[in-house]
Amino acid sequence: MLGLSTERIEITELIPMLARVDEDVLRRFHCDFMVLKPKSKKLRSWNPRGKYRFLIPAHVPLTTNARQEWVVENKGRMKMPADGFFFDMDHAWWPEIEDGSAEELLADTASEAERLYKETGYYLIYNELYSFFRQDVDWMCRMLTEPEAIYEENKLRLEKEIKLVSRLIDNLGNHIQAVSIASDLGTQQGPFVNPNLYQELTAPFLEKLCRFIHENSDWKIMMHSCGSIFKFMPVLIECGIDMINPVQISAAEMDPTKLKDNFGGKIVFWGGGCDTQNVLGKGSPKDVAENVRALTCIFKQNSGYIFNQVHNIMGNVPPENIIAMLDTAYDESFY
Repeated sequence: MLGLSTERIEITELIPMLARVDEDVLRRFHCDFMVLKPKSKKLRSWNPRGKYRFLIPAHVPLTTNARQEWVVENKGRMKMPADGFFFDMDHAWWPEIEDGSAEELLADTASEAERLYKETGYYLIYNELYSFFRQDVDWMCRMLTEPEAIYEENKLRLEKEIKLVSRLIDNLGNHIQAVSIASDLGTQQGPFVNPNLYQELTAPFLEKLCRFIHENSDWKIMMHSCGSIFKFMPVLIECGIDMINPVQISAAEMDPTKLKDNFGGKIVFWGGGCDTQNVLGKGSPKDVAENVRALTCIFKQNSGYIFNQVHNIMGNVPPENIIAMLDTAYDESFY
């Protein structure tokens, strides 16, 4: 549709099925941001179904089961249905699918960050630091039944995260501009836990990690959290979070105007620019453009906004809708 090559589409994030966005696509849509993801040492071709063929890391143990589901198992397990668009966890843990040791991955990441910094002008972000909160039902129940134990576990984890961040600062330095912390705090209808409980058992450690990053680097900190998180916004801002993503405007209490009125000027909204749940995959290109125009009109007021749709684009979204979304976003980026 764009007249660009589709010969070598590389899947860099296998779980959500995210591809490496090539330079020609980034230029076509006036993108400012690039994912910091070093290339795998070796790739192999994968045909998940039909005419689709992608490149994936060669070391990933990808097989099919009796139900023709795609399965990856390595100290954990995930599965994708034969007609699915992403993997889902099918075990207590996600499988380990990194290419090499932690030391090798850090060295490769640092090398790629330096290259991109010197050869391009893209905004680079490192994914992803620990949030001191887990979306595990048993773990969340323990916040109520064993609060002292959770507090001590987070205290020990903070020491590890500070050491990790110190190594990141030494190796990545000014070659990147931000780091992300991933922690889904909300469901479609409300918070996972009482925000007061979060403030007691999680926020103290998140605040110390954010303070360490801000005091020892020029990096900004993005929190990735899906769902209804309006009630968490004040404490996240107090902890030192600079940007929030993906801004799920379709969840309860996540009205864009309400978010901007209450927290505009205190935090940058990175997302919320197109409703992926109800519009992007279901509407026409005109519907998508109107949705983007209305949302960006709200979020861009008085600055403090980075355009992105709400979370990932699924594999069944019509390409013309994606084009309409990104072209409209660029048109609306001017004041």
